[in-house]
Amino acid sequence: MTEDKKRLESVYPVKNGSGTRGRIPWAYDKKEGDPDIFIPNWDRIEVLEEAFDYMEAGTLSIRKAVDWITVKTGKSISHQGLVKLHQQYRPDSDRLKTRELKRQLEKQRRISREERKEKTLKAKIKLARMRATRSQNQVKKLAAVQTADVSETQEIDISSVSIPEGREVVFTPNPGPQTEFLAAPETQVLFGGAAGGGKSYALLADPMRWFHKSAFNGILLRRTNDELRELIMKSKLLYPVAFPGSRWSEKKSSWTFPSGAQLWLTYLERDDDVLRYQGQAFCWIGFDELTQYPTPFPWNYLASRLRSTDPELDVNTSMRATSNPGGPGHGWVKRMFVDPASPNTPFAATDINTGEVLTHPEFYGPSHPLAGQRNPMGGKPLLYRRFIPASLYDNPYLSGGSYEANLLSLPEDQKRQLLDGDWNVASGAAFPEFRTHIHTTKPFEIPSNWRRFRSCDFGYASHSAVHWFAIDPQYETLIVYRELYASKLTALELAAEVLKREQGENISYGILDSSCWHQRGHMGPSIAEEMISAGCRWRPSDRTQGSRVAGKNRLHELLRVNPQTGRPGIIFFDTCRQILADLPVIPTDPDGSDDIDDRYASDHTYDSIRYGIMSRPRSASPFEDWLNSKPIDKYQPYDTIFGY
Repeated sequence: MTEDKKRLESVYPVKNGSGTRGRIPWAYDKKEGDPDIFIPNWDRIEVLEEAFDYMEAGTLSIRKAVDWITVKTGKSISHQGLVKLHQQYRPDSDRLKTRELKRQLEKQRRISREERKEKTLKAKIKLARMRATRSQNQVKKLAAVQTADVSETQEIDISSVSIPEGREVVFTPNPGPQTEFLAAPETQVLFGGAAGGGKSYALLADPMRWFHKSAFNGILLRRTNDELRELIMKSKLLYPVAFPGSRWSEKKSSWTFPSGAQLWLTYLERDDDVLRYQGQAFCWIGFDELTQYPTPFPWNYLASRLRSTDPELDVNTSMRATSNPGGPGHGWVKRMFVDPASPNTPFAATDINTGEVLTHPEFYGPSHPLAGQRNPMGGKPLLYRRFIPASLYDNPYLSGGSYEANLLSLPEDQKRQLLDGDWNVASGAAFPEFRTHIHTTKPFEIPSNWRRFRSCDFGYASHSAVHWFAIDPQYETLIVYRELYASKLTALELAAEVLKREQGENISYGILDSSCWHQRGHMGPSIAEEMISAGCRWRPSDRTQGSRVAGKNRLHELLRVNPQTGRPGIIFFDTCRQILADLPVIPTDPDGSDDIDDRYASDHTYDSIRYGIMSRPRSASPFEDWLNSKPIDKYQPYDTIFGY
């Protein structure tokens, strides 16, 4: 804590919350087991006290302090509320300081009024542009307001608004995804999807809000120098008009703005190229066409360069990216931004390999001055991400014309990527039949009379993938209703996790990678035997010659929609995130065989599904119940005949 603990305990004592009608003070939480008692939330108080220090020192305005507190705590607070808390918890503060806070609050209200006027002018311009022809000569006749903050757009009545003279149209974000991208508060945001959605212009506009700050230093990247030229051309149409006096340096490939702010536009053709930025710091980093990068290394490395000495910029440092589906980096970009959450939903950043939320360590590391001590941020998410889908139809200047017609004429896979913005299709995908709206469903309660079974592909250093199946007896459809995807679990640990998830369920059988029966050395049980001895029963998967190709062909059959029933042969609960992320991007064998590419490393979920669908699953029969009560030998598979 930044203050003496005894003083803070006197300022933030435990409170009796009875009679408050459910209103909880901002810095407090309900006591567990006794909702009438409010106890201080010391993590939140630490941030609040630090904000008070910044405000009294003049480092942060009230507005910026509100944003900083919201980012640090995840709990919002109003400007008025922050002033009241300051008066409540620091009553002995200098009156002049309190008056200064009130003055700042009135200033922020005045700024808000000016911003509303500016939005009114921008709305007038937008409506005029939409009513005008797309001729450049007509567009130049329109007046507009210089765009410094393009974080929000709203439709309002602009019939009585006058247009100032001598102003030129710079940039007005289209309503919808383009505006949402510019307003997103998360640290890392991807604006991706269909071609022609206005992604590149949005990426160029995003850092403009900071060009008036002398401490601003940003970088915008493309994969190759040839691809970069288009961005540079667009920036030359935008920046000099928005910020008169801006200078472009061909030699340095950078913009310098009147305030002294700098934005680099450059390229990274190879992963090692990022090393030339070693030791540099950027407060804004942008990637155009992120899927053109085969690996996440450039993104992750430059994330370590994200910082600023300016407190205002430091709390607003951000990484922004745009991209169409497809490209060599389609898989990792999809796992990082698209798979973890629904579109346009903020989520805590996850590891793209394990799917686990990235959190602050519970204890400070050995290099920290407080090494070994408990970290008050321990267990909290490191940062948040958001994926904002783009559509051609969000751009009124391109939809409905020849550009749309060109996209409609593309082959099916490319049309799904570039027109529909479908991330569930990749070039060379082994299972192009997969469609999210056809092959996924919201979870529902599985009837007790449906046969259930499971499958598993075991891995320790890599990952273990376990899937649970139910068979709809009416259509003989396989329902994949549960998934376990984890690494660094031993055979006994995995067995325990499996049994914990299926308590109270009648699992007919389990099918496990047959390699798990191989002996490890001269002594001791195999992986399969250890799991069976713990009560997690299995039989070996089919490993005969041609079984891999046969399994792939069987999955093709199940993914097809039956014309008589209108249903596919396999459906996944949308909670099985890893298989739904892997299945659309698994590559086919480039050598022309009927198998998947054997160099593809993330095939654990696919192998598990393949074992399951090839175990000859069928609906339950009332004559088979006696099988489940047969005694099981400790080190034997559950059953040796088809798993029943």
